[in-house]
Amino acid sequence: MALIDGSTSKAKKQRSLFHSNGKEAMLMLKKYIKKADKKISVEQFCQGATAMFRKKYSNKEMALLEAHPEERLCASCIVFNRIRRQIWMVGDCQCLVNGTYYDNPKPSEAKEAAFRADYIHKKIAEGARTSDFQKVDTGRQAMMPMLLESMKGENKDYAVVDGFPIPMDKVKVLTLDFQPFDIVFASDGYPFLKPTLAESEAALAKQLADDPLCISTFLASKGMMEGQVSFDDRSYISFQV
Repeated sequence: MALIDGSTSKAKKQRSLFHSNGKEAMLMLKKYIKKADKKISVEQFCQGATAMFRKKYSNKEMALLEAHPEERLCASCIVFNRIRRQIWMVGDCQCLVNGTYYDNPKPSEAKEAAFRADYIHKKIAEGARTSDFQKVDTGRQAMMPMLLESMKGENKDYAVVDGFPIPMDKVKVLTLDFQPFDIVFASDGYPFLKPTLAESEAALAKQLADDPLCISTFLASKGMMEGQVSFDDRSYISFQV
C-alpha cells in the first residue's frame, strides 16, 4: 500500500509532453512500486527508486541538477510493506497508526510558511485584501528565494525520491508488531489528519473557510487561489492490517 505525492515543480524544464513534473514523478514512482519485490527492504526500495529516476537524466545535465535541485523530478511517498510490517516515510507525508500521528516534514518548511504568513499579515494591515493574494500570491513570491535555497538540502537535510542518493537517516521507518492496526496515510494537503476521510475533509473545509490563505490557524507555503477548491492537492487512504 502506498501514497505518492509528486512535488510542485519549480523547474524551467518540463520533462514530459503530457504531465507536469510532479505528476511525471508520481507516475514513475507508482510504476516502480507496482513492480518491486514484495520482500524488498527500505534501503533496497530507496536505491531502486533513485536508480529509476536517475535514468531520466542525461549525463551532461548532472552538474546542473547537482547545483539546482529544483530542476529534478521529485516525489515523496509513504509505503506499507506487508511482509516486513513496516511503514516507510520518504519525504513530506503523514499517517495515523492506531490514532498516533506521525509525519516527516522538511526541516525548513515551518520557517518558510511563517515568513509568508508574516509578509501577508503586514500587507493586509497596510490595506491589502485577502482576495488580492488569491489572485497573485506575492507572499509566496517573496518566500520563493528561501524555498529554492532550502532545496539545496534535498537528499542531504531531508529525504525525497529525485534520482540522487537518499540519506537513510532522513527516512522514517515504523515497524509494527502483530496486533491489529488501523492505519491512515495522507499527503500534506490535509492540514489536520483525522481517523476518517469525512472528518479530515470537514477539518480542511473549516480551515479554508476561516483562513483560505493559510496564514493563521494553519501556516503553509501557499494558500487557496482563485478558482481552486483547496490550497494543495490531497490524497487519503485508510486500511487495516
